[in-house]
Amino acid sequence: CYTTPHIHDYKERLQVLGQNATDDALIASFRRVESALGDVSLSYFEFGTLAAFDLLSRQTLDFAVMEVGLGGRLDAVNLLDADCAVITPIGLDHQEFLGPDLQSIAVEKAGILRKGTPVVCTERTPPAPVLQIAADLQAPLYRRSADFDLVSDAAGPGSWRFSMAGREVTVAGPAMGGTHQLDNLAAALAAMSLLNPGLIEGRPGISDAIENCRVPGRLQCVHGAPEILLDVGHNELAAEAVATYLEDAGYDKVVCVLAMLADKSAEAVAQALKHVCGRWLCAGSHGKRGQSGKSLAGRIANALPAARVSAFDTLGEAMEVAVSSVDEGETILVFGSFITVSEAGNWVSRNIKTAD
Repeated sequence: CYTTPHIHDYKERLQVLGQNATDDALIASFRRVESALGDVSLSYFEFGTLAAFDLLSRQTLDFAVMEVGLGGRLDAVNLLDADCAVITPIGLDHQEFLGPDLQSIAVEKAGILRKGTPVVCTERTPPAPVLQIAADLQAPLYRRSADFDLVSDAAGPGSWRFSMAGREVTVAGPAMGGTHQLDNLAAALAAMSLLNPGLIEGRPGISDAIENCRVPGRLQCVHGAPEILLDVGHNELAAEAVATYLEDAGYDKVVCVLAMLADKSAEAVAQALKHVCGRWLCAGSHGKRGQSGKSLAGRIANALPAARVSAFDTLGEAMEVAVSSVDEGETILVFGSFITVSEAGNWVSRNIKTAD
């Protein structure tokens, strides 16, 4: 599995059988890439991606899951021809590279499709460009509800029935919170069924695998009293998913510790979370794309004139105030970027005992 970016350790990007790659294995692949470069110049991401390809090619694998990031069409990971492509919901992000609207972005996302190769879409109604490009490439397209589905099963709470091509199997629900994880699980099961028909029905341990699947930084609870949730989301679509989870789970008192890059739509995030977040503690983010806590707070205040908004120079300062001023029953949501979650997780580890 190759995913980016990481939260705490670069080795998180590359996992084999659920374990992070070792220093020695990564260094060996880095050296092989470097020795082949000659006069070719690669970006940080391109170099790391080639190293990931090298490392995985040296393993005995049944499957490799490769995340295609920015856009899709021009992403370095798209050098590989997938045996099955999966397209998750498409939202507005990186418009400066991908285009101004969902239709433009959908064209870029569909760049991962290959002639005759199946594609799984978690959206019930994928954008028109995805449908058209799949048709042009004669790539069989499978949609949630129409071609596969995951619905609550009468077997009991937490049981879900996956169906596809006339076959059904009952599985456990995802351990991670949010209805969007049901979409993700349905797509994963569909892709597995296409790549290896009969795999799902023939593996009684599939429910154990689902129940033990947790990805850090996705509504991750790192402390119980006060409850602290970390989420790496950084755009409107992610904020909407988090807001839906908080509403469905009955959270009615939430303080948001927010730190976002300057080129992200903080205003759209604020609008998505306004019904569940009563206070906003805005922290500065560093780097060329960063912004001060004061600047972010001003943007949130403009978007939500009636909101309670505070500004802090650092995330640590915002976390300290959030934990020290939290009301009984109030939950702290840390949101805005992978960097934000990394810093918050480190702060919690240093300052308060983490949850199991």
